[in-house]
Amino acid sequence: MSETKKNSGTVIPEQGAASAEPLLKVEGLVKHFPIKKGVLQRQVGAVKAVDGLDFEVLPGETLGVVGESGCGKSTMGRLITRLLEPSGGKVEFDGKDITHLGTGGMRPMRRDIQMIFQDPYGSLNPRHTVGSIVSAPFKLQGVTPEGGVKKEVQHLLELVGLSPEHYNRYPHEFSGGQRQRIGIARALALKPKLVVADEPVSALDVSIQAQVVNLLDDLQQELGLTYVIIAHDLSVIRHVSDRIAVMYLGKIVELADRKSLYESPMHPYTKALLSAVPVPDPRSKTKSDRILLQGDVPSPISPPSGCRFHTRCWKATEVCKTTEPPLISLAPGHQAACHHPENAPDQRPQDTVSVASRETIELAAAEADAPAGTDAAAKTAAPAPAETPAKDGAPVEDGAPAEAAADAVPAESTSEDAVADAAESEGTEAPDKK
Repeated sequence: MSETKKNSGTVIPEQGAASAEPLLKVEGLVKHFPIKKGVLQRQVGAVKAVDGLDFEVLPGETLGVVGESGCGKSTMGRLITRLLEPSGGKVEFDGKDITHLGTGGMRPMRRDIQMIFQDPYGSLNPRHTVGSIVSAPFKLQGVTPEGGVKKEVQHLLELVGLSPEHYNRYPHEFSGGQRQRIGIARALALKPKLVVADEPVSALDVSIQAQVVNLLDDLQQELGLTYVIIAHDLSVIRHVSDRIAVMYLGKIVELADRKSLYESPMHPYTKALLSAVPVPDPRSKTKSDRILLQGDVPSPISPPSGCRFHTRCWKATEVCKTTEPPLISLAPGHQAACHHPENAPDQRPQDTVSVASRETIELAAAEADAPAGTDAAAKTAAPAPAETPAKDGAPVEDGAPAEAAADAVPAESTSEDAVADAAESEGTEAPDKK
């Protein structure tokens, strides 16, 4: 079986290998939270937090999930760990359908599926000692480790970089990074197969973030863990992930291996996210231009029709407003849901540039062409060009790109002076005016 290796040394099966069976398989996962009003609490709408996800996670792999706040990342994590009941779709773990298992049916599965929560203090009971918190999984599952529970808990504390003497302390006596390590020790108590980490380092200082990320990496090598790591920090995701899924408004818009996604993103939203990653060396010339997305994220209560990103995309056309793009493979191991991916022409000839896209293009062009010290907003306030007839008789919209307007002008509409100049250059007489 062919294999690929992370920079850290963890060996995972290569994606697409025929002999690799996924540990986690998600098909059409949906979660809608109902909105109820009135005395009778009738449902008047729904928050479409997760609206159709499809992905797989192989044993020993780390899948990173990124996206803006409110795109449904944390909800997705709670759905695959069955802390929330899905509204639709299917979740398979280790070949078993766990989509609608009840509390009793999920109890044996909890040994193999664990979660690290975002808030390291809110996920720990302040009235319990560290020893009581970390030993809770053993009591709930009726497991008695060799050497006793206390010895095993102290071993887990050492494993995550804490001292065995911390056994009798309370959560408020620890720093944020230490509390997160306690949460990690609790998640690893029963040696699970899958760990879902929801923003494991977002509440920590940068120096502590590096320690926790390296700890997760070391534990994966030592215990053979499979991770689904949710984060909004693209630098952290790049360091720990084998494959990365980019979410936008409840859907996955791009799914690829780490190298392919960072070197050649195919979805415009992914390209905009990567342009925001700061470069440590300010003198570096490898930094691409910052892409500023116009407008706000639409409401998940009433998401836009067609492609959900078309209201902020600079490449959107009319087809993006009406037809939702499927998540399809555009390259080996690289999937994207886009009508106009980055490896293809911006627009097809039959498509009409949407109003939002035209405004974004005009603003970007004005900022690029404006001389130093000139306000780009003042340049964009110049009067729009007059409506010009197109080749097929349809008018070109005001403010359309200059190239499109020039191509749309027919030869018959050329001025008489230009015709005369052309005739003179060829040594012929210009036609008389009628």
